[in-house]
Amino acid sequence: MEAPATTWWGRILEPVGRLLGDHRRQLLELFLGVLVPLCLFALLAREVVHRDPPLWDVAVLTWIHAHASPAADRVMIVASEIGTWYGVVPFSILFALWLLRRREMTQFAFFVLSMLGTWALNAATKQLFGRERPALWPSPAPEQSFSFPSGHAMGSMSLAAAVGVLAWRTPYRWPAVAGGAAFTLVVSGSRLYLGVHYPTDVLGAWLASLAWVLGLRQILLARAHR
Repeated sequence: MEAPATTWWGRILEPVGRLLGDHRRQLLELFLGVLVPLCLFALLAREVVHRDPPLWDVAVLTWIHAHASPAADRVMIVASEIGTWYGVVPFSILFALWLLRRREMTQFAFFVLSMLGTWALNAATKQLFGRERPALWPSPAPEQSFSFPSGHAMGSMSLAAAVGVLAWRTPYRWPAVAGGAAFTLVVSGSRLYLGVHYPTDVLGAWLASLAWVLGLRQILLARAHR
């Protein structure tokens, strides 16, 4: 005969175990897609609050700048501009209108909230941390706002992640993921090359964007994808 304490714990743990078993995939996605990026972002934020940047931040930028040239300057300025008004913004508007025209309202809401939420999150986080831009050399495309996290990196990552999520159940899954990853790397890399962001700015932007977009997916699209 079981002890009363064992029976009491068993009555609690049995439904909890069933609940975890029924939702193990969603919990795993929540853990890997939201909790892990947020924890890594918090670790980066501990480095950012110090006045002096981490040594590896400066080392990476110095190495990149050693390969600079006038021709590369022009290419990277264009790549940087594509990361906002000449690429991410017009594509996001056209893609949202395309979803609206197809009357895919849930997907439309997910995409619009992904992009607008990223913009709001970036603006708030920059003011919260107030990190100064790198000043290691005169940039060919200087910026005046705060540095952490990178708005270009956040916007490109959010766009790539949102499109990847929406394309995941289609034959265009891997082209969308590969194209989005390449686009994000080019835009983010241009910000490092131009000397207007530290690597930690870019990494923090990627993590925050992933947590936001994949968190929205769990709220708005999890049922549809199941």
